[in-house]
Amino acid sequence: MLAVGVSAWLFLSSERQMVLAGHDSTLRPTLSGKAIIHTGPVLPDVRLDVSGPVGVDVTLGKTELHSMDELFERYAVLGSAPDGQRAVVVEQVESMLVAAAVRGAAVSLVIVAGGVLLWRLPGPRRRADLLRLAKGRVRTRRGLATAGVGVVAVAVVAVAVWQPWNEPEAPAADRDAALVAGRWTPLGDFLGPEIPLPDDLAGVEVRGDAYARQTRRLVASAVDTYDSSRTFYQKVVEKTSDLELRKPSADETVSVLVSDRHDNVGMDAVVRAIADEGGATGILDAGDDTSTGSDWETFSLDSLTDASDGLDKWAVTGNHDHGPTVGDYLDKKGWTVLDGEVVDGPGDSTILGVPDPRTSGLGNWVDDQGISFEEAGSKLADIACAAQEDGTPIGTLLVHDPSLGRQTLARGCATLVVGGHRHVHSGPSEVEGENGDVGWTYTNGTTGGAAYAFAMGKIRRTAEVTLITYADGLPVGLQSVELETNGALTAHTYVPLDPAR
Repeated sequence: MLAVGVSAWLFLSSERQMVLAGHDSTLRPTLSGKAIIHTGPVLPDVRLDVSGPVGVDVTLGKTELHSMDELFERYAVLGSAPDGQRAVVVEQVESMLVAAAVRGAAVSLVIVAGGVLLWRLPGPRRRADLLRLAKGRVRTRRGLATAGVGVVAVAVVAVAVWQPWNEPEAPAADRDAALVAGRWTPLGDFLGPEIPLPDDLAGVEVRGDAYARQTRRLVASAVDTYDSSRTFYQKVVEKTSDLELRKPSADETVSVLVSDRHDNVGMDAVVRAIADEGGATGILDAGDDTSTGSDWETFSLDSLTDASDGLDKWAVTGNHDHGPTVGDYLDKKGWTVLDGEVVDGPGDSTILGVPDPRTSGLGNWVDDQGISFEEAGSKLADIACAAQEDGTPIGTLLVHDPSLGRQTLARGCATLVVGGHRHVHSGPSEVEGENGDVGWTYTNGTTGGAAYAFAMGKIRRTAEVTLITYADGLPVGLQSVELETNGALTAHTYVPLDPAR
């Protein structure tokens, strides 16, 4: 009972710093049964019911921002594809609960053990003497004073341990009622009857001062983006069941290839639906999941990871995934992030991959900084050919830009080079190596339908996902699926990787 009480107190008084919806955010668990998001004095706060008694209180902090319109579009798209962000919040709350339970059990154990020890150390005779002595002294004025001092001392120790003056400061939205003047208002009432509200937003409430209400136009625009994005991708997911996809045989394994998502989390549900329809058990990520590789873009990685749940996962970083954030985050989320070492790949094959050498940093696979793209390609070919000479031929070379694998194919040291980068489909093209071995190069179009480095909402150009089939430890065929900007979904003919075809 003591452990439960202490754990509950620790849990409900804890907080966690995290990145949510592109913001540095503070998360606090509650027993309100609601998710409350404090956005600050300019934008309206948001509240909605959650399933179960445990709710969350989130205060959004700083973020990368070019315009308010871009920010609201981000909110709208994430709202239409919330699974990735929801999974992160659930993971954090569960982690906080476990931590509180462990700490509560430890504290309770110390208290109980200490009490038992203090009780048993004197022995029965001495305890009886102490009890008689205590009873006699408490009856006196001096005894009462001593007992009072003892109570005060215990209280002082408890307060010193608790240190309420060091408790984290409440969010400004909670401290100053003027900032959140007014009551919680249904979103439909906030927008007014002239703005149609999707049925699944009927339970959302907002609250804000007069200044926040000046953003009503932006909120209305976000609701429209939310509805159009959700509707567009839901319809595409429904169409995947009508695709004529090649079904793998019992001795074949399929993985789905994505590239150049550029933060378009709406496509992730489509990727998973195509993967499931095509019998895929793995996913290959050829990079450029973000536009800048910044911490605020981890929502894109959360979304793809959630959509890939249960699949084997391999990834490389692209030229837009600047710095270590993307690779480190994917590694923490359970992806095999390739960095110049040959590892087990889909269907008992081998896979080699490297980060793009241009703006992401060269990684551990290249020791010399500042080498050219061609020099990096030569180094990669050396790694692949050395593996082949050691009896471990490369089945798949996963890179962001397939041009990086040009020298590897020319030397006949890989079966299939796959990547993206160009945002347009190309291949598969057959290449005969100087040793007589045949390989293929294949460029996947942008999975995010990206025309530029940042893509959210509806696709801006043809989006592509590719299914790769493996058998006998080698890639043996490709099938591309393309989504047009008008929502048309097409499965192209399966192309066998057979030099005799």
